[in-house]
Amino acid sequence: MTEDLLTVENVAVSFQTAVGITEAVRDVSYSVARGQTLAVVGESGSGKSVTARAIMGMLAPNAQVGSQTRILFDGDDLSTWSELQLQQIRGNRISMIFQEPLTSLNPVYKVGDQVAEIISAHRELSKKELKAEVIRLLTEVQLPDPEARYLQYPHELSGGQRQRVMIAMALANEPDLLIADEPTTALDVTVQAEILALLKALQKKHRMAVILITHDLTVVRHVSDKVVVMRRGEVVERGETEAVFENPQHPYTKHLIGSEPSGRPDPLEPDAPDVMVGENVRISFRLKQGGFFNPRSKILVAVDGVSARIRRGETLGIVGESGSGKTTFGMSLIRLGESQEGTITFNGERIDTLNRRQMRPLRPRIQVVFQDPFSSLNPRMIVRQILEEGLIVNNIGGSSRERDRLVRQALDDVQMPHTALDRFPHEFSGGQRQRLAIARAIALKPEFILLDEPTSALDLSIQAQIIDLLRDLRRKHGLSYLFISHDLKVIQALCHSTIVMQHGKVVESGPTDEVLVNPKTEYTQRLVKASFDVVA
Repeated sequence: MTEDLLTVENVAVSFQTAVGITEAVRDVSYSVARGQTLAVVGESGSGKSVTARAIMGMLAPNAQVGSQTRILFDGDDLSTWSELQLQQIRGNRISMIFQEPLTSLNPVYKVGDQVAEIISAHRELSKKELKAEVIRLLTEVQLPDPEARYLQYPHELSGGQRQRVMIAMALANEPDLLIADEPTTALDVTVQAEILALLKALQKKHRMAVILITHDLTVVRHVSDKVVVMRRGEVVERGETEAVFENPQHPYTKHLIGSEPSGRPDPLEPDAPDVMVGENVRISFRLKQGGFFNPRSKILVAVDGVSARIRRGETLGIVGESGSGKTTFGMSLIRLGESQEGTITFNGERIDTLNRRQMRPLRPRIQVVFQDPFSSLNPRMIVRQILEEGLIVNNIGGSSRERDRLVRQALDDVQMPHTALDRFPHEFSGGQRQRLAIARAIALKPEFILLDEPTSALDLSIQAQIIDLLRDLRRKHGLSYLFISHDLKVIQALCHSTIVMQHGKVVESGPTDEVLVNPKTEYTQRLVKASFDVVA
C-alpha cells in the first residue's frame, strides 16, 4: 500500500461559457496506492467530480485542461494520451461508478446486456461464456436472483439493486482503480451500508485502489485511509483520515466537521393542543398484472393502520426505507392522497371526509415542502411570481403592495436577500432553492408543514443551515412539522417524536431519543446501526 498507483499533479480545468471562462479546478494534486481508499470531500461545486472526470478523460467539449496538469497512472501520463488510448483503459483498468444509476443505465437495454457490453469491449468471449461471466458478476455484487435480473430492465430494479448493477459493470474487467462518485447519496441508510460493505469486500478481494467522492463525513471516517478536502476548486487540506478528523487545520475543514446535524429540539409546551391527528389510516392500491389476454391484479397495502399525533410546535419524524409508506401516509394527512380507512383531523375538525372544494379554505394553513426544490419550483417563473402565486390563489393580501410585503417578509424569514425576487430558480444553488421552497410555504402563514426529505439532496453544511432555519421558523411562528426522512441524524437533531415504518406498518414509535438511543425492534436497531456506524 506504499506504492502510488495514481498521482494527479497540478490539475487545472476551466470551462468556456457564454459569459466567459470559468475556472473549476486549480492546482489540485493527490495520490492513491493499490488497496487504499482516498476520500475526496467538499461541497457541491468544489471541483471533486471535475477532477475525477479529468482523470478519466471524460470532460465536456468546452473544458480546457491546464498545460501543467499531469495524471500519472501506473507510470504512464494519461494527460498525454489520445482518446483512442483512453478508451482502452476506461472500464478496463480504471472504472467509475456514478451517483444516480437510473440515469447512468440505458433504459431500453436489459441489465445483462449492459454488463455484457462492458466485458465484450475489452475481452473476447463466446456468447455462452459472456452470459456466465455476467451472472458471476451479478452474484458477486450480491444481486438477488441474478439469472432473473439478467433479463430485467433498469426501471424494474430498486435503487440499491441498480447501484449493484453499476458496481458489477465497474468491476467487470477487474480494474486497478475504481472512482466512486457519490455512490450512496440517493440510497436509504441500510442500503448505503450494504453497498459500502460490498465495495470494501470487493476492494480487499481485488486489491483495488478506490477514490471515493462524497460529502458524507460519517462515510469518510469509516471507510477511507486518506482524505482530501476541496473548496472552490482547490485542495485546502489533506492527510490520514483519522488525523484530519481529530485535528483539522483549515477553517473550512473545521466548518465541515462542525456541520454534522447536532443539538436537540426545544421542549414542547406540556398542554400544547393537537394540530394534526391521523388514526388507523389505511391506503391500498390495485396493481395490474399480466398481459392483454390474461389481465390480473393484486392489492398492495401501502399504509396499514398507521396513527400519528402532532401537537402545536411539535416536529414528528417518520423514518423507514424506500417503500415503507412514509410519504404515502404523509400525503394522506394533508389530503394530497386519499385514504380508504381511518380518520384525519386538523385542529379538531375532521378533514378526511371533505371534498376538494371543502378543503380549499384549509390549504393555506397546511403546506408541503418537497425533496427536490428544482422540480417543485416553476422554472418559467421568477421568485416573486412563485411566492406570490399562493397568495393570489388563496386571496391573501388585499393589494399588490400588501402581497409584496408578505413576499419580502417570507424571504426575510428564510434569510434570502430581496434581490432574489427577480431571478429564476436555476440561478440559485440547491440550498438556496430549498430556502425558496420553504419561503413559498410559510408565506401563507401555515400552522402545519409536511417536509418530505427536504435535506437529503443537500451538502452537509447546507443541510445544517436548513435544520437551523426550520428550528427558528418553528419557534417564531409556532409551526408544527411532519418530517419525513431516512437520515436519522437529522431526525435526532430536529424531531421531538419519531415513528419507524416498515412495509406500511408502524414497528416502533416514541420520543426520538428513546427510539434512536434504545431501539426495541430489530429493524430499528438495523436502521440506527446503518445511520451511525455506516459499515459493519
